[in-house]
Amino acid sequence: MASYDCLTFLTDYGLEDGFVAACHGVCARIAPSARIIDITHLIPPGDVRRGAAVLAQTLPYLPPAVHVAVVDPGVGTARRGVAVAAGDSVFVGPDNGLLSWAVAAAGGPSRAVSLTNSELWLATVTSTFHGRDVFMPVAARLATGTGLASAGDEMDVRDLMTLPSPVSRVHDGEAEGEVMTVDRFGNVQLSITRSDATRIGVLAGATVVVRWGRRQLTVPYRDTFGAVAPGELVAYADSAGLVSLAVNGGNAAQRLALPPGVRVRLGVVPR
Repeated sequence: MASYDCLTFLTDYGLEDGFVAACHGVCARIAPSARIIDITHLIPPGDVRRGAAVLAQTLPYLPPAVHVAVVDPGVGTARRGVAVAAGDSVFVGPDNGLLSWAVAAAGGPSRAVSLTNSELWLATVTSTFHGRDVFMPVAARLATGTGLASAGDEMDVRDLMTLPSPVSRVHDGEAEGEVMTVDRFGNVQLSITRSDATRIGVLAGATVVVRWGRRQLTVPYRDTFGAVAPGELVAYADSAGLVSLAVNGGNAAQRLALPPGVRVRLGVVPR
């Protein structure tokens, strides 16, 4: 197996404690020449879906690497730890769907192992910190060229846990989707792609109607937040190529009460 000079790291550990530093230290002891790119450690606690979305949307801008992701509300239970080869990278973390969207974005899994070889773990493993004690030491050893098969038992890639694919389609002149994620600014990212919006005539300068449940509102569709007055709502195509809703200088998620998973429909208002 090829070695990697880069690891990436995504968690919900936060930055107030020493959790991230401990994992960095484990990597530095095992693979001192590897550099770590911290994607984020501010995923909301236990929010597997948010972690999956951030990892998948960041992946196109990352080098080939061992990608370590830990958002693991089931830590210490019977859930598996896995290492998955996909494209030119390896993904390491809990088998709870967290890795699935990024693995799919990398071209789909080609091989996977359950992390059963305790010789690659730290000597002492705690039941609540597998990021430090299992995932990071395994990832660091994979980065130095340890073969995937050495990490544990081969498994059928069809047995990997996957999150449901977000709804995204065009139907009866509307684009249908769901709320993918809400970022720290309160911007509401939909699963509707820019290309699907374009298919129904949504272009910069248009006015769109957004419907969910019994609610609907009309929103200007623009290129950026500053195209509307402070405090006003705006729809736009974000940096991931997905339609999002924002308030210029405010929090759209709070104003609209739109949490992840809510189904939405998007249409264009005729001029």
